[in-house]
Amino acid sequence: MLTAMAILPIIDVFAKKLGQAGMPILIVVWARALFGGLMTLPFALRAEGAQAFRPAQPLRQLARAVLLFGATFLFFEALKHLPIADALAIFFVNPLVIVILSALALRERVGPRRWAAVAVGFVGTLIIIRPGMVEVNPGTFLALGSGVALGTYLVLTRAMARGADAMVLNFQTSVVGAALMTLALPFLWIAPTPEQWAMLAALGVIATLGHVLITMAYEHGEASLLAPLAFTEIVMATILGWWFFADLPDRWTVLGVTILISSAIYISIRERQGKA
Repeated sequence: MLTAMAILPIIDVFAKKLGQAGMPILIVVWARALFGGLMTLPFALRAEGAQAFRPAQPLRQLARAVLLFGATFLFFEALKHLPIADALAIFFVNPLVIVILSALALRERVGPRRWAAVAVGFVGTLIIIRPGMVEVNPGTFLALGSGVALGTYLVLTRAMARGADAMVLNFQTSVVGAALMTLALPFLWIAPTPEQWAMLAALGVIATLGHVLITMAYEHGEASLLAPLAFTEIVMATILGWWFFADLPDRWTVLGVTILISSAIYISIRERQGKA
């Protein structure tokens, strides 16, 4: 999980650069799915052969693809309006969603202290967004929607990961996502340059590797335990945003993220102690 969080912000840099160059975001998300499918194809065939093309849970796999690539689309759109670190800070509502859904949908035990930590984390999110105190930015709502969608996706991943091969699961998600988005490509296609193709391919490979690592993590740990580790992504995102775009989060965003991370660390400690 920690390795995934260290590499995933790299795709945000590529997505922001492609968006600034006028590339439709749907093409970027389609490429992420296409190259992800090509990357995992050999492993999926080795694990299950032709059966890899026939999902055991087709409706769940369809929902998983819609949630993942919907979240990706919303986040990449948010990057048009917000710095990477700010968009990611708002996106960090997803671990709170995971804790809530892990209790409601997966019946994992979440005690009162962890619920209190979730509430504190929500306050941190409000500090970052500052509703009514700053000008409404569409990127805020896009990043928030992305976080909710990904949190739901990860809980569904946890429900499907038991007994499933991580590569096969991610291959099937990529194939379904790429197939759905291909239907829309004729209406907005812009031919990428060779440099843009390289960025699209790298984006797909890195994103897929990150989500394979996440799926493997959810094979071994409870959703409510792994959720706090997602906050480590903000470190690399801040560094990359500063390096490539000269963007740094303001003091209110730093305060909100600090509260979010503190609540996440508390949840993690309570989980290890088994007393939450």
